[in-house]
Amino acid sequence: MKCKYLLLGFALALFTQNSYAQSAFDLYSASQTDLKGTARFMSMAGAFGALGGDISTLAQNPGGIGIYRSSDINFSFDWNFQTTKTNGEKLKNDAAFSFNNFGYVGSLKIGNDVMPNFNWGCSYNRLANFNRRYMGAVDNIQNSMTNYVAGQTNDYGWKASELGESTSYNPYLDSNAPWMSILAYNSYLINPLSVDDNFVGLYQNGTTGFAEFEVEEKGHLDEYTISFGGNIYDILYWGASVGIQDLEFNQYTYYGESLNNAFVPYETSQDGNLAVGNGYSSWGIENSFRMYGTGANFKLGVILKPINELRLGFAFHTPTFFSLKSEAYASTSFMFETDELDVVNNIRGGAETDQGYIAETWFDAQSPWKVMIGAAGVIGGRGLLSFNYERNMYPTMKVEYDGREDRGTTDCVKAYYKASDIFRIGGEFKLTPQFAVRAGYSYQTSPSTEEIKSDELNVVTAGTTLSYTTDDNIQYVTAGLGYRFRHFYADFAYLHKIRNTTFHAFSPDDFGIAPTAEVKDSNNEIVLSFGFRF
Repeated sequence: MKCKYLLLGFALALFTQNSYAQSAFDLYSASQTDLKGTARFMSMAGAFGALGGDISTLAQNPGGIGIYRSSDINFSFDWNFQTTKTNGEKLKNDAAFSFNNFGYVGSLKIGNDVMPNFNWGCSYNRLANFNRRYMGAVDNIQNSMTNYVAGQTNDYGWKASELGESTSYNPYLDSNAPWMSILAYNSYLINPLSVDDNFVGLYQNGTTGFAEFEVEEKGHLDEYTISFGGNIYDILYWGASVGIQDLEFNQYTYYGESLNNAFVPYETSQDGNLAVGNGYSSWGIENSFRMYGTGANFKLGVILKPINELRLGFAFHTPTFFSLKSEAYASTSFMFETDELDVVNNIRGGAETDQGYIAETWFDAQSPWKVMIGAAGVIGGRGLLSFNYERNMYPTMKVEYDGREDRGTTDCVKAYYKASDIFRIGGEFKLTPQFAVRAGYSYQTSPSTEEIKSDELNVVTAGTTLSYTTDDNIQYVTAGLGYRFRHFYADFAYLHKIRNTTFHAFSPDDFGIAPTAEVKDSNNEIVLSFGFRF
């Protein structure tokens, strides 16, 4: 695949001198969605593609707006309680409260046998909550990030004279060298054995040590939807939606290593002459990344009711076409100690990218195409059983700079991601005309290819963030209650979400496998919705 021949671990093509190119992982972050909506929708695991008649269908299958025979206003709140386990170590995140959903549907009775109603509506829906924090340690590491960076820097022929900072030369602006190579060299994480010779990392034969990492993600993906639709002979219900999405994604990462019997630099004279010898090293890198902007999409859907007891649904979503900006900054801290006889000073200190300035990039991105089908049955007038299938075509994600597609990132997207399938089943039973009980289950297959999950690929990230994650399956178990009294209704939902992820500190290479850790998210969510039909 073309992706593996790009500059490994960091961006080769910088579109402006002080910017980071975007990676396939950034596109995936911008394209993630959760099970979000009204409490009724969520309590049935979102299996509403063939049901309609709920505010949330405006963002799922807009054909559901055609089911309405009266106007509807609804708003929802949720509380999220998240626990994360990293290699079995549990970390509780703070409970989060959010205003999750709001919507209005207006219904106009036309009085026409062909199309009895024409409906319109608008809604706000939080599609994704990115808040997550996890940390951990990996003992007895078999490779060092510094060796990986040294190897990539050597492969592409960069020399110390091109990477070093001075009062008159800023390699971040005055060269096309990768930012990770520059930062690593100026942090003494990679060192040439002689002037302009190949670089070596800190890890050598006989080195032992451990790695530590921390990842904190924050942000949201919100959508504002305008919809319209109607029905034909009360058999075919149709609808269309225009969605405007607002994205905010923030990520902080820390990675550090403590190594014994390492290949460390030290000063051999007061003039700062350097040598490399055996010793102890402790170093870490912090990355801050922010991506934000807006995008637009279009959705079209229909629901067919051939008989009163059966409904069939179909919808497709265009990609969201985003206009985004990213900001990035990185810094290191380091300490080296050696017992070599000619040591004058041990080295310690810190460095930062581009003298502390933030790297900024403007770009356009395209999220995946989506299609969904559904079927629902009415059981005895008191029960509903609904099934949904959704396909997210992640290989269709793209990024563009000034109207030109970044083909390298496109190749990486296709190498790292495959289409992901979501299966949803939900049911509702009315105990009385006023009270209903609900339950549901959702299963989403992994979007990561087997090659990247099994460390068979050289993996390209962007800038100085070399870590990445691969997602496994995602599951939801849901339940809820509903109450109706005249025009007023209230719904309650409980969701339990399980997501399995593998953290990779950096790409595998010829020297060995990078440190990895298994991360398991366990989310419990409570949702309340209130509405009024008139």
